[in-house]
Amino acid sequence: MSSIQTLSSKLSDLDLHLFHEGSHTRLHDCLGAHPEVRDGVAGCHFAVWAPNAHAVSVMGDFNGWHRHSHWLRQIHAGSGIWEGFVTGAAVGQRYKFHIESALHGYKVDKADPFAFSAEVAPATGSVIATHDYRWNDADWMSRRKQANALDAPQAVYEVHLGSWRRSPDDPAQPLGYRDLAPQLADYCVEMGFTHVELMPVMEHPFYGSWGYQVTGFFAPTSRYGSPQDFMFLVDHLHQHGIGVILDWVPSHFPNDQHGLAYFDGTALYEHADPRQGYHPEWSSQIFNYGRHEVRSFLLSSALFWLDRYHIDGLRVDAVASMLYLDYARKEGEWIPNAHGGRENLAAIGFLRQLNEAVYRDFPDTQTIAEESTAWPMVSRPTWLGGLGFGMKWNMGWMHDTLDYFAHEPIHRKYHHDQITFSIWYAFHENFMLPISHDEVVHGKGSLVGKLPGDEWQRFANLRLLLGYMWAHPGKKLLFMGSEFGQTREWNHDTSLDWHLLEFWPHAGAKAWLRDLNTVYKSRPALFGRDFSNDGFEWIDCHDSDESVISFLRRGPNGEMMLVVLNGTPVFRENYRVGVPFGGFWREVLNSDAPCYGGSGQGNAGGMQSQALAHHGRDHSLLLNLPPLAVLFFEPA
Repeated sequence: MSSIQTLSSKLSDLDLHLFHEGSHTRLHDCLGAHPEVRDGVAGCHFAVWAPNAHAVSVMGDFNGWHRHSHWLRQIHAGSGIWEGFVTGAAVGQRYKFHIESALHGYKVDKADPFAFSAEVAPATGSVIATHDYRWNDADWMSRRKQANALDAPQAVYEVHLGSWRRSPDDPAQPLGYRDLAPQLADYCVEMGFTHVELMPVMEHPFYGSWGYQVTGFFAPTSRYGSPQDFMFLVDHLHQHGIGVILDWVPSHFPNDQHGLAYFDGTALYEHADPRQGYHPEWSSQIFNYGRHEVRSFLLSSALFWLDRYHIDGLRVDAVASMLYLDYARKEGEWIPNAHGGRENLAAIGFLRQLNEAVYRDFPDTQTIAEESTAWPMVSRPTWLGGLGFGMKWNMGWMHDTLDYFAHEPIHRKYHHDQITFSIWYAFHENFMLPISHDEVVHGKGSLVGKLPGDEWQRFANLRLLLGYMWAHPGKKLLFMGSEFGQTREWNHDTSLDWHLLEFWPHAGAKAWLRDLNTVYKSRPALFGRDFSNDGFEWIDCHDSDESVISFLRRGPNGEMMLVVLNGTPVFRENYRVGVPFGGFWREVLNSDAPCYGGSGQGNAGGMQSQALAHHGRDHSLLLNLPPLAVLFFEPA
């Protein structure tokens, strides 16, 4: 065996201590591949954690992919970390680690868990890369604390980069990060979105997983370009005032041989017992959150994106699957915790540690939990016993709302509680209201396709649904294509059907959401008290016979917005609604306006109140309620 050049280690005693303690948040600075010059010689420092290996080498373009020419040395006996400096290894070259296990004679070639870049799939090698880039988003970074605040308007556009838009010359070819940047930024500005949420961009071998089966927790997928290209996309969005949230997946990882699974001939990142380490729903491996080094790996991954890529928030995927030991398992297929319960104590500790680290080091960002159960205090501070997330997806609201709107209007009076029940728990958490990709895949059809009636009624229902969503307490998230009523189910292999905007119902729906966002962002009553019951007041939630609800939204400085929804296609003339004081109430938005594809019914721009008591208030408005429409009023 020829020896690799070994010089002073990049890992200090403190690094090793924090790593093995489970609290290191910058492992990417010392593990992986780092080009550098040592004593005037250019090369690359390689380091990998493989504690159960008896030998580890690095191979790649720099040595003809010879497994036995560049062996690494293990630093500090018992550390489990192998490292070395390879002269001549340079940025852009491909590499892997060859691992010979101390057990069973197992030998395997592995991609670097800390690689900053990877070969384009289906190739599986890592690529030496840096993060050299000149950022131009200082203005955004200086004010993003306000843009990400819990009392700020947040209308999030969820995007799958590979299928939002595709090359007009070759529809089978996704656009790259740099080509997408100006188009996505301009569209978000036009539509009034405040943030984009990108479905996982971390490297993944199977495109059809949409990024949820991650092998490269530190590498943006090379399908769309280099790390610098992805930086350009984030930078460009920031320059246009658009925040960027990343979907991050610490709940599981795939079994691909080049990935994390069975890394050094043992269950290193995962549990060895399949009752703890195998995810039956996704046929993938579950991280061992009780292993200190695994926690350091995941903490470093999360903070890496916030640091190196200026990311503004992390949406943490599948939190429920982390919290419950029996998630998607039958009796006898899981192991109880030390107290005999079903709660994953190690995962709970990790999530709290994660949120404490994020808000300590990046207090102007947010973490958002996709948590689908009634687990308490998900978005409450850890010092109060919560998990420490900034927000939580409101899955109950989503299911009830879509169920309600799927009913024929004539039957909605029997399901009235589905449209009103969410307010009973709306302030138990800091909720984000999601209509995400999960609702338009696997045979569920498109959002507009779920809605009843002929074409006119379906699009009226779509405008009504979105208006209700934007008026309801909580931040907003909408999956791409839903804003203009894409009629087919989302397909990750093709572009959205942008040609539909040539037709009036789709153009009208798009115009409605654009104007909805414009009003939403300019009216603190609609966002300033999203997480406080002081920001919401029912006018009437009991009129099930006519499927009408009315309520007030209140802002932090006395701002007010009256919202009235008519869930049937019946035009209701002279419908009386109580209001808190007299005067003229201006009609700010009407989803039935002709410019949105509506029938043009309404209140001629507003209504003067009458001194007639109704709904327990001294004044009232006599309104015309258009069919399948939502109206927004504010006091003049």
